[in-house]
Formats: sequence, structure tokens, C-alpha cells
Amino acid sequence: MKEYRLAAPCLFGIEGIAADEFRRMGFEEVTAENGRVMLSGSAHMIARANICSRFAERIMLVVGEFEAVTFNELFEGVKALRWEDYLRRDDAFPVNGWSLDSALFSIPDCQSIIKKAIVERLKQSYAVSYFEETGPEIRVRFSIHKNRVTLMLDTSGEGLHKRGYRRVSNDAPLKETLAAAICDQVRVFPDTLFLDPFCGSGTLLIEAALIATKTAPGLRRYFAAERFGFLEEKIWREERMRAQDQILHGVDFAARGYDLDPACVELTLANAKKAGVEHLVKAAVADIRDFKVPDRRCVVATNPPYGERLLDVQEAEKLYAEMGRRFVSGAGRKFAVISPHDEFEKHFGRIADKRRKLYNGQIACRLFLYFKNGGEKNEKIHQ
Repeated sequence: MKEYRLAAPCLFGIEGIAADEFRRMGFEEVTAENGRVMLSGSAHMIARANICSRFAERIMLVVGEFEAVTFNELFEGVKALRWEDYLRRDDAFPVNGWSLDSALFSIPDCQSIIKKAIVERLKQSYAVSYFEETGPEIRVRFSIHKNRVTLMLDTSGEGLHKRGYRRVSNDAPLKETLAAAICDQVRVFPDTLFLDPFCGSGTLLIEAALIATKTAPGLRRYFAAERFGFLEEKIWREERMRAQDQILHGVDFAARGYDLDPACVELTLANAKKAGVEHLVKAAVADIRDFKVPDRRCVVATNPPYGERLLDVQEAEKLYAEMGRRFVSGAGRKFAVISPHDEFEKHFGRIADKRRKLYNGQIACRLFLYFKNGGEKNEKIHQ
């Protein structure tokens, strides 16, 4: 069985989480790097990674790698790769990519040379002089980092964070892959009570429900590699059936969301229905000042409004203080708050038991985790 080398780009800060997930899927050669995970697997594993990954942004098939500091070296390196193993004579293959800290820095020139080199290789392989590219599109991606060239095929198409349930979002959506990573950090189980007092479009609630029921996030969408000629259609059918068989039914999980904006509540409920978890997710209009944590084991995870988003900084700080009063520790309760504010803990009133640096889009944030029962306030944050 042929093994493929894969690269799975992911948000900075969750590479380790993504690597652990791939190992659980059955991948054996898994290495976490900055902003991506490298792995190897069969054609079945390409399909499995796309259908099941909660944290990766894309699954890229690595065609080859080499060093290049001149355009001639780039051309010859690309031409030497076995493109005929992946591209049929009528496939469309647009080329895009990036370069960083490398001698070859002109993206348009690199695109043009890579395209020309692939065409020259395929001319020899198929004994034709012209390619109309009228068939399915297979996107070629390149990266050049410190003169190391990597050529890849995008097997995902749309980013994997696009699960298919969120066609419309509120003004400040949390990326689905990041929401899933937050849920992973608070350990969602099939009997978890999960609460979000600032639910927005419901992303945290829905991702938690998908995790609790072991529902693969990509079951309801299509992937670019389903058009690839070298990957059999039955592979995708078998991997979808495998994922379907793993879904847990009749769980005790419950997700409850609240938001001041009635439109956000409606959006949460609509998105939950599209995701197939409407029986597990409920939402209602409510103010944080009326929020009360249940006197039982539960998880409260949220992405509250903040200065760079919907509120000015002072309003956000007042909100954090109110959250600190409402989020009462004890009884097995866990809290997770993502915020870009450097002094979140000061205004919340408690130092986090654990912090993790994450990125919400281009905004550097920290995930503040509270899971100890004592709930004692640290005097340093009140000085």
C-alpha cells in the first residue's frame, strides 16, 4: 500500500493538540512543527484526516522537497518530481504559495516557473504539447522557507474549519478549529454540561457537542481530493462509514448558550440544526449579570467581547470583573476564557491555573483555564 507524506497546517499554539489527534486516528509517523504537523499515511488516511480532523486547517499532500537559491534550480527541482503520478492530462492545476527568508522571494516569478516546470514534465509524460486544463482542479501549493522548497497538493479545498454548519456568523466569530481546541483543553465528555454565556453564533457549543458525540466534523462536507484521479472513490465512502459508525447516540451531554443579542441566539440554534446537534444545544437571551453557574460538575467556556472586537477596553474590563463574580469555583466546575487582554486575570480576580497562548485569526490571545476547586484570589493581582 502506497504511503503519502502529508502536511497539516494548523493555528499557532495547537500543533501539539493536532498531533495527538492524528496519533489517535492511527497515524504512526507524526511530528509537530511550528504552525503545522507532518505525518505519513495511506490513501485511506488522507480521507480520514480530512473527514475527522478537528484542529487542522488543511491536509496537504507533499509531492517533494529540495533546496533552491536560483530560478534554474527551482525549475529543475520541480521538473524532477513525478507529477504524472498525481495530475491527469486534462486536470487544471493552479499554483500558489509563499516565500520567507529565501533567495527566491518573488511570488509571481516562483508561480510562473513552477507552473512551467510542471507543464514541461507532463508534456514528456503524456506526449502532448498543450494542456487545456478543462478537468477537475487540483491546487498546487508551494512554500519556500530558508531556501527549502516544498511542493504540495491541497487535498481539502475549503479550509477544514469550514464544517458546513456556519454559513452565517456574528460580527466576531471564533474559528471552528480554535473552538474545538478550547473544548479539548477543558475535556468534554458524553455526560458534560457545557455552558457559554457569550455564545455568539454557537461555535463553542456546537464543537463541544460534536466532540461529546464523537461526530467527525467533516462528515457533512466535500473535499477537493474526492476529484483526484489517483484516489479511489470507495476510499471516501469507506472512511465516511467508519466515521458514522463511531458516533455516540443517547449521550447525557447538554450545551446551553446565552447572549444579549436575540439575533445571536437565533443564529446559534440555526447553526446547531445544520450541524445535526440541535437536540443537544439550547440557547436563550440573557445578560451575564443574570448568569449563575449550576451547583454541579460542568464546563463554562467562552469567548467574551473585548476591546479589539466589540467593546472598548474599559467596558471589557468591567465585563471581566462581572465574570469573575459569576464564575464561582468548586463542585467540579471548570472555566475557560479566551482573551487578548494582558491583564485579564487582574480584572477577573483570579490567577489562572493554566494558560495557553493561541491565535484567534491574527489576534494573539491567551486561553485562561480554571479547574481547581479552591477558587482563592491571588493577592498580587489586587495590588
